[in-house]
Amino acid sequence: MSFSRRTLLKASAASAVIGSVGAPFVARAEQAEFTYKFANNLPDAHPLNTRAKEMSAAIKTETNGRVDIQIFPNNQLGADTDVLSQLRSGGVEFFTMSGLILATLVPAASINGMGFAFPDYPTVWKAMDGDLGTYVRGQIAKANLVAMEKIWDNGFRQTTSSTRPITGPEDYKGFKIRVPVSPLWTSMFKAFDAAPASINFNEVYSALQTKIVEGQENPLALISTAKLYEVQKYCSLTNHMWDGYWFLANRRAWEALPDDVRAIVARNINAAAVNARTDTEKLNATVRQELAAKGLTFNQPDVAPFREKLRSAGFYSEWKGKYGEEAWAILEKSVGKLS
Repeated sequence: MSFSRRTLLKASAASAVIGSVGAPFVARAEQAEFTYKFANNLPDAHPLNTRAKEMSAAIKTETNGRVDIQIFPNNQLGADTDVLSQLRSGGVEFFTMSGLILATLVPAASINGMGFAFPDYPTVWKAMDGDLGTYVRGQIAKANLVAMEKIWDNGFRQTTSSTRPITGPEDYKGFKIRVPVSPLWTSMFKAFDAAPASINFNEVYSALQTKIVEGQENPLALISTAKLYEVQKYCSLTNHMWDGYWFLANRRAWEALPDDVRAIVARNINAAAVNARTDTEKLNATVRQELAAKGLTFNQPDVAPFREKLRSAGFYSEWKGKYGEEAWAILEKSVGKLS
C-alpha cells in the first residue's frame, strides 16, 4: 500500500464529508455490548488510522458484533494532554500517544527518544518488541493504564534548516532550532551547543518564516504536511530520535472485556500496529521524493560523531541518572554502550 501527502489530504477531506453524512446512520445502528472510543492525533488517512479501521472491522466481525471500536482521529476529542486525562477517567477507552509526551505521566516512556540511540528500524523493533518495550509497558501499568504489546511507528526525526545543512555536530553550534516543549530535546541540543527554543507546533511555520529560529526537527511526513519546505532549504537525515505511539487502554474498560473477547481485541490491535509500521516506512520514503521535488536539499551525515559529542558533553550520563540503572542497562543491551 503506498501513501502520499496528496492521498492523505484528499482522504482526510473525503472522510470529513462522509463522516458528517454517515453520522445519523451510526446512531441508528444496533447497539454493541461494548462500544469503545479510540482517540488519536493523526489525520484520517494516516497509516495508523487506515489500519485502525481494518482492525475495528475485524474485531466487530470476530466478536460477532459484541465490540464496536469507534475511531476519533485528528484530535477530535481534544489535545493529547486532555485526552490522556479522559483515558485515565474512562471518558475514552483507547488512545495512541507518543512515549515522549506520555513521559509527563510515566517518565520512563520517553527512553525510546534517547538521542542517536537507535541506528535503524531493526534495532528499534528488537528493543521495543523485546525487553525495553516490556520494561516501559510495566511502568505504564503502574499509572493504571494498559499498553498493548506492539508499539506503532511515528518514524525517525530529521533536522531541517534555512541556513546550512547539518553535516556534523559542529554545525549545531549556535544553531537556533525549534524543539517541542520537552526537557529531553532541550537537553540534547544544548549538549551540541545549539540554541534550542521551545515553541508549540502550531507556531513553528511562522517562527521559521520570520527567522525567529533557523531550523526545526520532525519526521518527514510532518515536514511535508505542515509545508515546512516552503520556509526551509536543507533537510539533514540525522535520524536523531525515534518516536512511536503506545496503544493505551483504560484499565477498567480493558478488564471489563471477557477473556476470550480481550484476546481477539489485543491480537487485532497488535497485528494492525505491525502492518502500519510497514506503511509508515513506505510513506516516509515517498515523502522524501516529494520534498526533494519541491526543492528541499537532502544530506545524510555520519551519526558516530554526534554520539561522541553527546557522550563527552555528559548528556548520556545525565539521562542515565534520570531513567535509573535498570532502564539504562536494558536500553544499552539493545543499542550498545552509550554513556
